[in-house]
Amino acid sequence: MDKKVIEKIKKDLLARKKQVIGDLKAFTKKDAHEKDDHHVKFPNYGDKSDENVQEIDEYTTNLATEKVLESTLRDIDNALDRIAKGTYGICKYCKKEIGEKRLLARPVANTCISCKTRLQKMS
Repeated sequence: MDKKVIEKIKKDLLARKKQVIGDLKAFTKKDAHEKDDHHVKFPNYGDKSDENVQEIDEYTTNLATEKVLESTLRDIDNALDRIAKGTYGICKYCKKEIGEKRLLARPVANTCISCKTRLQKMS
């Protein structure tokens, strides 16, 4: 794969990583007693019943969002690790090169389209 394309993808991944971390910080807090970096803050709107319902609704939405963002962050870190190791763009199943168009469309991809299609048919 062309080194310029890999450098562009790396730059895009680093920018996306920074954005995801910023998004996480917007509604999470650090807890010195936990090994994870972020924990969703519980909102406090008041003590009335409707305010409590709103707090729980927002909290559960933020938990789901946190899970998606952390998964995205993990995928980005894994892709950056593969770039550093020189294994980026190689399918983890068949060991063939992943198409450049696929990697530009989905930079965190670790499987070629053939293997991904096969995996989806098995599910």
